Amino acid sequence: MAEFSLDLNEEQRDLRDWVHGFAAEVVRPAAAEWDEREDTPWPVIQEAAKVGLYGFEFLATCWADPTGLSLPIASEELFWGDAGIGLSIFGTSLAVAAIYGAGTPDQMVEWVPQCFGDVDSPAVAAFCTTEPEAGSDVGAMRTRAVYDEATDEWVLTGQKAYATNGGIAGVHVVTASVDPTLGSRGQAAFVVPPGTPGLAATRKLRKLGLRASHTADVFLDGVRVPGRCLLGGRDALLERLDRARSGQRATGQAAMRTFELSRPTVGAQALGVARAAYEYALDYARDRVQFGRPIIENQAVAFTLADMRMEIDAARLLVWRASWMGRNNRPFTAGEGSMSKLKAGEVAVSVTEKAVQLLGGAGFLRDHPVERWYRDAKIYTIFEGTSEIQRLVISRAISGMQIR
Repeated sequence: MAEFSLDLNEEQRDLRDWVHGFAAEVVRPAAAEWDEREDTPWPVIQEAAKVGLYGFEFLATCWADPTGLSLPIASEELFWGDAGIGLSIFGTSLAVAAIYGAGTPDQMVEWVPQCFGDVDSPAVAAFCTTEPEAGSDVGAMRTRAVYDEATDEWVLTGQKAYATNGGIAGVHVVTASVDPTLGSRGQAAFVVPPGTPGLAATRKLRKLGLRASHTADVFLDGVRVPGRCLLGGRDALLERLDRARSGQRATGQAAMRTFELSRPTVGAQALGVARAAYEYALDYARDRVQFGRPIIENQAVAFTLADMRMEIDAARLLVWRASWMGRNNRPFTAGEGSMSKLKAGEVAVSVTEKAVQLLGGAGFLRDHPVERWYRDAKIYTIFEGTSEIQRLVISRAISGMQIR
């Protein structure tokens, strides 16, 4: 019988320590500045590229880990440094995951390197799927893709909302409906190459948190892309549409397949934010003296910190389990991927709120980073599936029913 162990192997420990070092030495010192500027931290992205933390080779190494733990480990450490900068560095990976998950080998070779640019001139990529009227309800997508046989081009028209790196990206990966009668089963994903006419992001969105990460609405006005930009190719799309029209069971759908791959990693990001706040609050409670003794000697404070640590560790186990299952093609029969993201996101909100409370008035000031972590945490109960949607996924999985 194989030995069971939760110990990280040497490669995973080295990865954790390396990313943690970058987060501590490069990311954290820059975090407050870029949060205040609400701008993309290109110098930090370039530094990440120089050390090998930004690029497909890094992602491929993480994805190759048979345990599935390398990417969540790296994500937790980077986002421990700062979530806004972390998303500026890792936001490109969502578009890359879409290309990797749905594209052909030739498409991966052509487009993935363009997502990152090079060390001297790094680029970012954007995955555009959410719409003003199609957030959680992916089947309500209105962006359309129409094939022009005369030119072998697809024509994309519509609007995408809340796109990370939208407009500043070189490569945009856009989901669109090719057959509206089929709902989510009639959708496909397309690469929009750099400089393609008709794609525009008119304004950057100003946010509560993650301010160092660029977010924008993206408009597509008759955007024409070559036929080779349809991820997976036209033959595969036509075959999938025929199966859908004949009533055969779906094997997947462009946007949801990408989210399924990413949810445990998003949970790991939330863990990084929560852990940062917990560690800061713990140190503060040890040093802060009131009524002649450190406040950690008060049972109410100590018990709060104990609960914070317990919840972080519990969420991490869910993230690691889901990551392992996804990497080893184990089906999420009880919505385990959604469980990991749901728990980690809600833990991040709870722990950062407790950290602000433990610091009292100081926690409400920008002099301490807990207020920034508190603002950053909230998005993890919203994006890539709200907490309510995660509960819906889990409830449908455990009941076998289409609960509404």
